[in-house]
Amino acid sequence: MSQPRILFFGYSEVGHDCLELLVKRGHNVVALITHENQAGENIWFKTPALIAKAHGIPVLTPESVKSAEWVERIREMQPDLILSVYYRHMIPEAILRLAPLGAFNLHGSLLPKYRGRAPINWAVLHGESRIGMSLHRMVKRPDAGEVVDQEGVEIGPDDTAEEAFRKVLPCATEVLGRQIDHLLAGTATGTPQNEAEATYYGGRTPEDGRINWALSSEKVHNLVRAVTDPYPGAFTDFAGARLMVWQTKALPGHWGEPGEIFSLEPLTIATGDGAVQLLRSEWRGQPTRGLAAGDIL
Repeated sequence: MSQPRILFFGYSEVGHDCLELLVKRGHNVVALITHENQAGENIWFKTPALIAKAHGIPVLTPESVKSAEWVERIREMQPDLILSVYYRHMIPEAILRLAPLGAFNLHGSLLPKYRGRAPINWAVLHGESRIGMSLHRMVKRPDAGEVVDQEGVEIGPDDTAEEAFRKVLPCATEVLGRQIDHLLAGTATGTPQNEAEATYYGGRTPEDGRINWALSSEKVHNLVRAVTDPYPGAFTDFAGARLMVWQTKALPGHWGEPGEIFSLEPLTIATGDGAVQLLRSEWRGQPTRGLAAGDIL
C-alpha cells in the first residue's frame, strides 16, 4: 500500500525543520510550494528549498496559487494531506478541499492569540513571557481553525525577536512529530478556538520601527527588541539623519520630557514614564549638528 501523499507549503527555518523531519521519517512528500527569496531581503534563516532539493522533492514557487491553473495543477498532484508551515500567502478553499485527510497549518503563536503575520515579533513587542507553536486545521479565515496541538516556551524580558524565535523553533518539530501519524491516519482531533480570546495582527513594515518616546520605557524597550537585527530595527530622526537603536535598557523614574536627551555618555533618553539607555545604536546619514543634553527627539 502506497504512503499518503503530502503536499508541503512552507518557508522560513520553521518550514525547513519541519520538512526535514518528514524526510527523515520517510514520509511521502510529493512537492514543496514555497517562495522565491525576495531581492534585498535579509535571509538570515534556512529555507525548506534546501531540504527539498537535496532529496529530489520538486520545488515550486508560484506568485500565487489562487488561479484556476494552479488549483488544477495541485489537483493533478493528488495530495492526501496538505501541510502549511510559515507559507506567507493564504491558500484558497478550493485547494484545501483537495486533500481528503485535510489541510493543516503550523502557526508561530499560542492560538487564538496572535493570529496573522509576524506573531513572534508582535508577542515580543507586547511583552509576552510565553510563546509557542500551534498546529491547526486550515479554514477560510486565517489561523482560525480547530487547534490540534500546541507547545510553548518561556522567553525573557530582554530576549530579542530572533532569540525568541530560536527558543520556540524546536516546538514546531515537537508538535508535528507528535501529530503527523495521526494526521496521516485521519485520526487527529481538534479543539475549537475561543473567539473571545482571539487577537489578530498584520504584517510589519520598517516604518513601524519609529520610536514614540511618549510611550513607557518598557514599551520602547519592547519595540527595540522586537525589531532589532536581523529585522529592520527601531529608529528616531534628528537633524536630518536617522539614529538606529539596536539595544536598550529601560530605566525607572522621571528623567525629563518624552524624547529629551538626559545624558550623552551613556546616551539616555526620557520616555513617558522614565527613560531608556541606548546600549547599541548607529547613525544612518550625517546629522547637521551633534546631539546635546536637553535636545528633544
